[in-house]
Amino acid sequence: MTIAEVSKKYALTADTLRYYERIGLVPPVGRTGGGIRDYSENDCGWVEFIKCMRSAGIPVEALIEYVALFQQGDATHAARKQILVEQREQLLARMAEMQRILARLNTKIEHYDDVVTEAEEKLAGADK
Repeated sequence: MTIAEVSKKYALTADTLRYYERIGLVPPVGRTGGGIRDYSENDCGWVEFIKCMRSAGIPVEALIEYVALFQQGDATHAARKQILVEQREQLLARMAEMQRILARLNTKIEHYDDVVTEAEEKLAGADK
């Protein structure tokens, strides 16, 4: 697949795809005889993985480390798994914090009309 096709498929700009490759988020993509990037199914798998992980808020640095370890082979299996476990723990902590924030927001919304009505009634009474 060309970079334009991959860009469209994953809703990423061509610049983003080149950037991901340049910084090591995506392993080097194969090239045609003319030097044009030719994304394989495997390359697309990396793009999809990185997009998913970035959407979850996984830091670029952790993903670069993961990809670098992956390229070193099976000897890095435990280290790669550890990165994923640590990132999952951080994601779970962020999700728990978001749940706490959501609960507070829901409470505020549930009581909003009562508070606004009470404040408006006080203001209306002050005008009399």
